[in-house]
Amino acid sequence: MNLRFLRRLCAAACLFPVCAAVHAGDQPQWGAAHSRNMVSAETGLPDAVAAEGEAGPLWSVGLGDNSYGTPVVAGGRVYIGANNLNPVDARLQGDYGLLYCLSEKDGALLWKLGTPRIGGDDYLDWPGIAVCSPPTVEGDRVYAVTNRYQIVCLDARGQENGNDGPYLDEGVLMARDGEPPLEVTASDADVLWIFDLKTQAGIYPHDGAHASPLLDGPWLYANSCNGVDNTHKVIRNPDAPSLVVLDKRTGRLVARDGERIGPRVFHSTWSSPALGAVDGVQTVFFCGGDGVCYGFRALGHDEAPEPERVLERIWRFDPDPAAPKENVAEYLKDNQAGPSTIHSMPVWLDGRLYITGGGDTWWGKREAWLKCVDTSKPGDATESGLLWTAPLKKFSMSTPCVADGLVFVTDGGGELSCVDAATGALLWAEDLGGEIWGSVLAADGKVYVGTRRGEVAVFAAAREKQLLSRATLGAAISSTPVAANGALFVATQERIFAFGKR
Repeated sequence: MNLRFLRRLCAAACLFPVCAAVHAGDQPQWGAAHSRNMVSAETGLPDAVAAEGEAGPLWSVGLGDNSYGTPVVAGGRVYIGANNLNPVDARLQGDYGLLYCLSEKDGALLWKLGTPRIGGDDYLDWPGIAVCSPPTVEGDRVYAVTNRYQIVCLDARGQENGNDGPYLDEGVLMARDGEPPLEVTASDADVLWIFDLKTQAGIYPHDGAHASPLLDGPWLYANSCNGVDNTHKVIRNPDAPSLVVLDKRTGRLVARDGERIGPRVFHSTWSSPALGAVDGVQTVFFCGGDGVCYGFRALGHDEAPEPERVLERIWRFDPDPAAPKENVAEYLKDNQAGPSTIHSMPVWLDGRLYITGGGDTWWGKREAWLKCVDTSKPGDATESGLLWTAPLKKFSMSTPCVADGLVFVTDGGGELSCVDAATGALLWAEDLGGEIWGSVLAADGKVYVGTRRGEVAVFAAAREKQLLSRATLGAAISSTPVAANGALFVATQERIFAFGKR
């Protein structure tokens, strides 16, 4: 596995879906709905976890050896990406990206979506990695992004209730390129529609698909994953969109950004969008691969965008206005200066936007920061909107976690920081050793964080530092812990664990 990628990664049946049972404590997408805040209202969560013993899991399931995705829990099911190191299906041989649907109760495999590696160029779809994109679940519909950069709508019940249309070619989807379709069985996913970002949006991707769909009414928003080629210096498709909007019922492309961010992308388009209301206007906040945060007017729920339209930008904030925006490839190996990029999602809360960014995980300057922005400042808020900046070490892929007036964030230097949400003042920090790629979860008066050393650290969610526990789960953790229905779910790169009361 190339360390460069490891460091970066961090219509009928579909038109009228039948809703599955919804649990009040579900976590149906990565981060809180719309805001993307990494918080949960769950209680009764453990103060300590362990791979075995008294603090051991209720259950655990193997994921192979290169899993980066964060679990999603909804409708009694847990969704998590895996690779095909240890095949669970004799039909799927070789290098596949997998999305598992597991029973929330005991981890039993209910169904899976398997798509073969693209091949031909490792930088298009890196060999051996699991499906990295956490899906978003709404009722009986699961919206996911495969390793082949396909946005798919799936039936949460899989093939249990038959192969619903309009898409009926799951056997073709699972087959390796140039090979005949596979037989579709009860253990396979039921795909309702597919949108291919490469062929239908014209992107040229880099390394691996990493997008968490955002749903708003009938619309699905997703970052496109457009990026550099294998030279890391050329944008093959500079005119491709960075943000796309689909009709979630049919998979039709209805809108895209018109910012032409492509030529300024430093590495790839990593960040997924968030949603917030500014002066009564629903706004989609999106951090482009050029290190700039954009605010687009959200499409109205009753709109019929026909033909395809360009999203209206109504807000903009450049966290690093002094950084170069042109000829950015010249700064690849410059550790002192260069463009900023944003890997994490923006978090919108009470009129403020919290953003982490800075130098790229592998390329460019070694600088990182957490910024807080007033989104009520209209137009270009680069100067007028900045409320405070908190410096971080090295790089950061951490989506901020804002809870009870505190912001918790991690960085690639291995540090967990707690800052005052009102002022940005550092309240405390802890060096956990090694690198941290995941985000912090705040729940039940505690914060949980996983490290690349395979440790889970638990602290009190308080203004004064209080370590509750540290323990190793045996493999690197590159994802975010998740709380749902009284349990804590933690995915390492090799296994997913469910912790809770027995």
